Formats: sequence, C-alpha cells, structure tokens
Amino acid sequence: MDIIQQLEQGIIQFSNFLWGSPILIVLVGGGLYFLIYSQFIPFRYLKHSIDILRGKYDDPNDPGDISHFEALSSALAATIGMGNISGVAIAIVTGGPGALFWMWVCAFVGMATKFFTCTLAIMYRGKDSEGNPEGGPMYTIVNGLGKSWYPLAAFFCIATLFGAMPLFQANQLTQVFRDVLFIPNGWIAAEAKSSFNLVSGIVLAVLVSFVIFGGIKRIANYAAMLVPLMVVLYVVSVLFIIAVNYQNIPNAVWIIFYDAFTGKAVLGGSLGMIIIIGVRRAAFSNEAGIGTAPMMHGAAKTQEPVREGLVAMLGPAIDTLVVCTMTALAIIVTDVWKLKDSNGVTLTARAFEHSMPGFGVYVLLVCVFIFALTTLFSYSYYGTKALSFLVGAQYKYLYNYLYIASIVYGAVASIEVAFSIIDAMYALMSIPTVLSALLLSPKVMAEAKRYFSQLQ
Repeated sequence: MDIIQQLEQGIIQFSNFLWGSPILIVLVGGGLYFLIYSQFIPFRYLKHSIDILRGKYDDPNDPGDISHFEALSSALAATIGMGNISGVAIAIVTGGPGALFWMWVCAFVGMATKFFTCTLAIMYRGKDSEGNPEGGPMYTIVNGLGKSWYPLAAFFCIATLFGAMPLFQANQLTQVFRDVLFIPNGWIAAEAKSSFNLVSGIVLAVLVSFVIFGGIKRIANYAAMLVPLMVVLYVVSVLFIIAVNYQNIPNAVWIIFYDAFTGKAVLGGSLGMIIIIGVRRAAFSNEAGIGTAPMMHGAAKTQEPVREGLVAMLGPAIDTLVVCTMTALAIIVTDVWKLKDSNGVTLTARAFEHSMPGFGVYVLLVCVFIFALTTLFSYSYYGTKALSFLVGAQYKYLYNYLYIASIVYGAVASIEVAFSIIDAMYALMSIPTVLSALLLSPKVMAEAKRYFSQLQ
C-alpha cells in the first residue's frame, strides 16, 4: 500500500471515529436541547416564517446583501444536492430503509438547531476587514462569547476551508454521467473511466468558475432561479415513481419503521449503527448544526435576528423531510435497494429507470445536473468567508482557486474518500457551532421573547 492509499484509509478511519458517539451527542443531543428549551417555537410560528419568506417584512434599507428568500434559496442550493440523491441511497444501502427514520428525527431537531444558530448569525453579525457585514459561527463566537474565544472561531474556519470543498458533488456528478449516459451508449469504453473523470472535472471547474468569481450576489441570483425549479422537477418525478408503485407504499412505510428500531437491514445488524448512519447522512443533507447555513443567512437584509432564524428553520423541513424522503421512497418502493451491486447515485438511477423505462435516467440526469451545480455554486461562498475571517477579506478570492482545484480532485477520487473528507470536516465544524449556540441560547430566547411580544 503506497503513501496515498495509507492516507486515504486514515481519512476514512478518522471520519468513522468522529461520527461515532461524540458527534452523535453533539448534533442530536444539542438539537433536542434547542427544541425543548425553545418550547417548540420553530413549529409554533411556521406560518409567520412563510410570511417572512414571502417578503412581507422586507426592508431594502436593512443591512445585508441578500433577501430572506435569496438567503434560504442559497442555503438550500448548498444543501439540496447530491446528498439528497446519492447520499440517501448510500444511507439505505449501508443502513437499510430504517436509516430514513433517523434522518427524520435529525430534521425535526435540526429545525430548532438552525433557528438558534441562524438567529445568532444576525445577532452577532460582524464586519470583515473591508467593512462588509458578515455572519456565521466564527463571528458568533468572537462577538458573542468574546475575543478570548478566537481559537475556537479559527478552528471552525480551518475545518470549513476543507469542509466546503465540493469533492462529493463533483464525484457523484461525474459518476452518474459516466455510468448512466456515456458508457451505456458506447460513447466511451469502460476502460476509459480515469480519463473521463479527469476531463469531466476540468469541464466542471471551468463552468463553476464563471459563477463563483462573481461573488455572493451572482450566486444568490442563480440559486433563487434554479432552486425552485430543481425541487419541483425532482419532487414531481419522484411522486410519479411512487404513484406507479403505489401498491408497495404500505410495505415501504412498514419496513422503514421496523428497521429503524430493529436494525435488521443494517450491515452488521446493529441498531446503534443504523442511528449513526441516519444522523450522519442527515447532517450531510441538511447541515443543521454544521455552521454553513448561518454564514449564508448572516448575509440577509434584516435587523431582526429572529426573523432569519425562522426562515432558516425551513431548510431541514424542505431538504430532509421532503426531498430526502422522496428519494428514499422511490428507492424502497421499487425494491432496487436490495440490489447490492449499486450504490450512490447509480442506485437512484435504477429506481428512475425501473418506473420510467427508456427515459427515467435522463430525467434524473437533468435533476442531478441542476442539484450538483447549485451546490457547487454555493459552497465556495463558505470557504471564502472562512478565509476572509482568518487572513482578511482582501485575500478571500484565493480560496476560489483551491475550490476549483478540489472539483478536479473530487471527480477522480473514490466515493469513499470524497465522502470521508467532507464528513470528517463537518464533524469538526459542528463542535464550535453547537457549543457556541448552547452557551448563547439564553440570549436567543431573550431576543425571541422580545420579538414575539412586539409581533402580538
């Protein structure tokens, strides 16, 4: 085994270690605390959050760069991606259908987590070295907890530099076009995979460069345009698959709940493992507690922190409760999850082809292309914000070069390595994000009481 292979194996083992009990306690335990401590505020003011999203309370003179709708769209552009299509498939293959139940649990507690972390992003919004308003866990930490906590903020930013790299999206987008379109149609030989991966990575890098070097406003514009389109197209397609296989819906629902508490379908038959898989994939999908969304919502035009927290909480509901559930049901009702020769996006492609013979894979290709691109557009913003905090806003553009290079690497890397690098960084990012939110949670509740008393 050469040095590179040893390094890759070490990354995979490190990621698996982090996603054992430590991060499970941080994300699920922290989310449960936020849910109970908030007295279920995220759910009680759901209608009000929709009104905010519709622009009812927008004021163009408020500080910030983007509207509430653009902030949520941009955050969703980052979360609704390959994690919803291939990440769910991986969860079902490795953890069985019951993994979906634990993804639901994480989505519910994740809504409360995002309410707290994104409210804090506005409450303790700071300014970069060029005087631009910025939000995110790093500013929450230094402005909310004090300058002495700077090392924790720097730790978050360093992890974000790697966690924001689009390795998984580039990997899976390349895989689906290679295995579903180019090889089956004879456009490339199976032996030419390596060359195809490299060329695909370069093409993607050039395409993404056009958008990300335009900054947050260009990213937000593309996200606001593409996110509603991609969600509607994908959900309609999956609902068609579920309708075609309607007779299998009762059994699919039963097996989700049965496996969630028995662990019969998980590799190794461990209930604890299926919970870990569900939490891990949910965190990758909706990013609640990871700290990326507060950076995007911290750019919203508003002077009311609670409003942005209420908008942000809709993210896990749309991402996990709707989109991930649709993907899982499509895979389960078609029984393709029992095929052990497929994984990731290829498994989802089989579900589409099963119910829409001849054209299903092409519908998925369109969805995958839009999903992956919007994620690729948005993730660079997180890395630039982290670098800006560490070394100054004048140097933040340098991250985009690393980001573009990582797209090429992600296209040629294995799925296990691509997943493990991002998973490990997400785990590290969650520690300062949740810790700071826990310490500042009384401040959030005091702000919430003030806001809702004025609202009434």
